Amino acid sequence: MKRRDAFWGVAVLVVAVIAFGLGVYTDQAFPDVMPYVAHHSAGRVDTTELQQAIRVIQADYVDGNLDTTKLSHGTVQGLIASLNDPFSAYYDPAAYKRLQDVYTGHYSGIGIYLSFNTNAYPMITGTVPGSPAAAAGLQSGDQIVKVGDKDLKGLTSDQASALIQGPNGSKVTLTIQRAGQTFSVTITRAEIQVPSVRSTVIADHILYVRLYQFTTTTTDELHAALTSGLPGAKGMVLDLREDPGGFIDQADHVISEFVASGETFELHDRFGTVDKHTVSGEHLAASVPLVVLVDANSASAAEIVAGSLQVHQRAKLVGTVTFGKGSVQQDFPLNDGADIHLTVKRWYLPNGVTIDHKGLTPDVTVPLASTNDQFDVQQPANGYAKDAQLNSALSVLTAG
Repeated sequence: MKRRDAFWGVAVLVVAVIAFGLGVYTDQAFPDVMPYVAHHSAGRVDTTELQQAIRVIQADYVDGNLDTTKLSHGTVQGLIASLNDPFSAYYDPAAYKRLQDVYTGHYSGIGIYLSFNTNAYPMITGTVPGSPAAAAGLQSGDQIVKVGDKDLKGLTSDQASALIQGPNGSKVTLTIQRAGQTFSVTITRAEIQVPSVRSTVIADHILYVRLYQFTTTTTDELHAALTSGLPGAKGMVLDLREDPGGFIDQADHVISEFVASGETFELHDRFGTVDKHTVSGEHLAASVPLVVLVDANSASAAEIVAGSLQVHQRAKLVGTVTFGKGSVQQDFPLNDGADIHLTVKRWYLPNGVTIDHKGLTPDVTVPLASTNDQFDVQQPANGYAKDAQLNSALSVLTAG
């Protein structure tokens, strides 16, 4: 089964939105997802009141032209909302289709990651490299006040994404608030392919690998990066900053490249059953000196990888405390093409510790003034002089 981590409050990729948003970034924006296999037995839910409410609305609501599809969707949304779980969500058929596009790293939009707060405007936490948003100069920390003439304060990721996303080649105007200044920018939407892995050699033969998110292609992309970049490398930096997570089976494979034996992580279900995952594969980078970069937006699958490598004493973590998402979600497609994205398990590190709501604590804590100071692996000529976290990681490698 494929499991995917969800990130909510961490990045949301606006192509659309993801569970963090769709087109936004789910697992926060990228959910830890597992395909639906079978129903579990559970206590009966009394639906008498629900059925009565539906009959009353259909019989007596002043507008006789009821949209029964919306009524049905709203009913399911209410059930999910009653769980009070930010990682469980209901997606109508169109939203679920967009979410599936996000899972593969493709969508049509402007290419931004968002975080949401019910009492504030959505905030950009990053842009997709090479995206229209990046070209337009949008930055981490920018708040989106309006899309067109629609105010975004308090909107959900689904609602915001529906406004921001759109057909390839169409335009969208955003009102941005930055450092007390408000301005508008018009951006042409485009087909976005969110990168999973990018790499280059820096400093004194140090292989730098940036893992943007855990998609269906991550294992193959990382394997290719290691195969081409490890020969002659004196050490390696694995950058998981701003990584909202993704498929946790991909996290399994990533850990296995760096650890030759042992457990990768554990999954615990509602019945107390423990599913222990162990390393597999070729272990291409099991002996290279390694440092992992993390920050507050490293979540879910990214935390599984970083935490497992830390527990195995395979790598030191440099950066800031991570997001703290220790749950796993599963998609339950419905007959009409909609989807219930439901938290079904929690994951634990190989030592049995959960990082849920706590995050991982780096071995070396180094803040960064702005995410704009991060080294851009796709523009290596710009260097990394401002990237205090990367420079600290290189110092850790030099010190041995």
